[in-house]
Amino acid sequence: MLELQAEGHQQERTTKFVDVILPLAISKTYTYRVPYELTSSVAVGKRVIVQFGKSKIYAAIVYAISSKAPERYEAKYILDVLDDSPVVTADQLKLWDWVSDYYMCHIGEVMQAAMPAVFKLASETKVMASDRLALVDRTSLNDKEFLILDALDLAGELKVSDIMKLLGQKTVFPILKSLFNKDAIVISEELRERYKPKKKAFVVLSSFFDQGEERHLLLDSLERAPKQQDAVLAYLQLRKRQEHIAKSELLEASGCGQSALKALIDKGVFIIEERVVSRLYGEDVFVESGFDLSAAQQEAIESIQRQFLEKDVVLLHGITASGKTQLYIRLIEAALTQGNTILYLLPEIALTSQIVERLRIYFGQEVGVYHSRFNDNERAEVWQKVLKGEIRVILGARSAVFLPFQNLGLIIIDEEHEISFKQFDPAPRYHARDTAVYLGHLHHAKVLLGSATPSIETYYNAKSNKYGLVTLSQRYGESKLPTIRIVSLKEEGRDKRLQSYFSEVLLNEIKQAINNKEQVILFQNRRGYTPMLLCRTCGYTPKCTNCDVSLTFHKSTGKLHCHYCGFKEEQIQVCPACGSTHLENKGFGTERIEEELSMLIPEAKIGRLDLDSTRGKDSFERIITDFDEQQFNVLVGTQMVAKGLDFGKVTVIGIINADALINYPDFRAFERSFSLLSQVSGRAGRRSSAGNVIIQAYATQHRVLEQVVHHDYEGMFMTEVQERKHYAYPPFYRLIKIDVKHKDQNEAYNAAQRLGTLLKEAFGNRVLGPETPLISRIRNYFINTLLIKVERDGTSIQKVKTALRQLLITFESNKANKGVFVQLDVDPY
Repeated sequence: MLELQAEGHQQERTTKFVDVILPLAISKTYTYRVPYELTSSVAVGKRVIVQFGKSKIYAAIVYAISSKAPERYEAKYILDVLDDSPVVTADQLKLWDWVSDYYMCHIGEVMQAAMPAVFKLASETKVMASDRLALVDRTSLNDKEFLILDALDLAGELKVSDIMKLLGQKTVFPILKSLFNKDAIVISEELRERYKPKKKAFVVLSSFFDQGEERHLLLDSLERAPKQQDAVLAYLQLRKRQEHIAKSELLEASGCGQSALKALIDKGVFIIEERVVSRLYGEDVFVESGFDLSAAQQEAIESIQRQFLEKDVVLLHGITASGKTQLYIRLIEAALTQGNTILYLLPEIALTSQIVERLRIYFGQEVGVYHSRFNDNERAEVWQKVLKGEIRVILGARSAVFLPFQNLGLIIIDEEHEISFKQFDPAPRYHARDTAVYLGHLHHAKVLLGSATPSIETYYNAKSNKYGLVTLSQRYGESKLPTIRIVSLKEEGRDKRLQSYFSEVLLNEIKQAINNKEQVILFQNRRGYTPMLLCRTCGYTPKCTNCDVSLTFHKSTGKLHCHYCGFKEEQIQVCPACGSTHLENKGFGTERIEEELSMLIPEAKIGRLDLDSTRGKDSFERIITDFDEQQFNVLVGTQMVAKGLDFGKVTVIGIINADALINYPDFRAFERSFSLLSQVSGRAGRRSSAGNVIIQAYATQHRVLEQVVHHDYEGMFMTEVQERKHYAYPPFYRLIKIDVKHKDQNEAYNAAQRLGTLLKEAFGNRVLGPETPLISRIRNYFINTLLIKVERDGTSIQKVKTALRQLLITFESNKANKGVFVQLDVDPY
């Protein structure tokens, strides 16, 4: 009896508890008890299956392990451990903590954003019978497994929650895991427990025919089957050049057809082997690394390396076409020789296609790509390769900062000024550039920020000696900065030289470029055909039913689209308000520019690059490749065309309407206009041919346009900094934007007033608003906005955030605010 008691006490002492991160918007981690049989399996960073709430099941990440039970609630048991080794590293968990704290969101929201969907699991996961179910020996199944398969035979698919009810128990996941391992069931793609590697069929010649004599006999025996003989001969030819021969490759090289190949397999001449291959790129990559840096580039790279000795972050301010990518390649080479991993961040998924091919020339399969256009399995594959250290150069968009890096030594953030690095929805509303700087701090890695037009905040940090600064002010090789001309739309219209949306100057330049076998890029930062339809009789404009915005007509679909919520409706022919048929298109987007230009210059071969034309996984690459190979000579696009693309034959850039950029109601409008116009202009004359840029505008005397013409970044920076200081904006103040949302307009207004009163009592005149934003209703939620401005000198932003969190708890606990949704955005720019 005493022995049993002692054993019980021993077990009690060894009971473990785990704090886990659930992929939910809850304010803290949640504690679970670990069953004794799983004690040795749990580890920080592994996924565990847990029940949360009455019946919901989730895959959660182990955040901490202790022997302390929670004080306020009884800990439930974890149901299972999913991983043999951690899928999230300790440094990743520190980064998640920082993002959660800095951007004032829940750590579960960070987990949702950080991890590929394949690694996540929930009770809403669907289970279906496998295609291989007929091969499963049902006599090997236990009663519960048999019951699940019977139910699947009847229903086709079941949710995990349905199976819990069917079996009358909560711990169903071990049973599902057993069925999954027996190939009896499949779990829905987005929530599958493990990703499925991509397999490819390879042809192998039987070892019996390895000797020359047997080969001759084989070929002689196939004289009456010429197709089979062709297949063997094609195999032997391919085998001289490469070790592995894919089935598809052999069929293409021999032209023998599937039946001839099957006959050879049946005869035992060929064996088919399925091998795991990468989804990410082809198996064979030619590697070459020969290029010389110019004197200016050599000086710049030596300066970067010197400044890295003292500074962790350095800004490379290099004008367009100055050869920044070549410097990045040299720095990557140096980091690789030191055994380090490199993260190369780009603002747009679109940019990765051009840069990745360039990097693969130098680094081959050391390069991995990670962004949201990859499907779940591809993202999981990159995650696992980075975790194992198999990929050492990671090229990606903003979500790549969350990968499980090993030995991270260098982070390159190209086009650091780009707004695409900021996530606006959903939470976490993080900025990848700033997150990457903290990631570098965690790993003791160096961070290089690169841009021709740095953000005001970054350049201010460099000027104030917080960051290092290296300037590269000459273009690479023989290319010269383009000549920029401003054309007055007012004068062109008055003198009747304006054809559609094109000035005479721009049309002549386009025609001349086409005649000279050169290429043209036309920039219009609005997609679709026309942004607004207007009834000329009564003034009616079709609007979105969910948002307070006019619908944009897209000729490619023949429908009216909302660019905020995705709502679509058929194009109207008759005004629903007054019955008039006099409907007029107002404004113009990329589709209309494309159509009008094809009528004005019929010989022009035109392509379009915008969100609509690049929705497919490989559509961007196809458009860029076709333009690079001169399949078309005019590319019409939105800001996608401004972001680092490199075309040797582009000599003319046309900005169709610069006024729309400059007159946008935002404190960063002038900075962004300068940046976008400079970046677009930088696509011209990137080789030996001179570049011409035509900027069409009404406000031709605007200071931003003058600064663009003279490539005067310093002048723009100085005027902007003076204004920002005067009006209390970054880099001198930090901003926290608070959106108060409700489905009822009056409730949204009243709740915002109540919150505004609380905030002003705590923070005084640092609080602005509430105000109705430019678009006051999105997805049926009415919005009122408050803004907190916190001075950088003398005020602790951390104390402000702590006080703000407490105020929001007080606000949300007030019953009058039921149904109100409060959304925080730290650094909302």
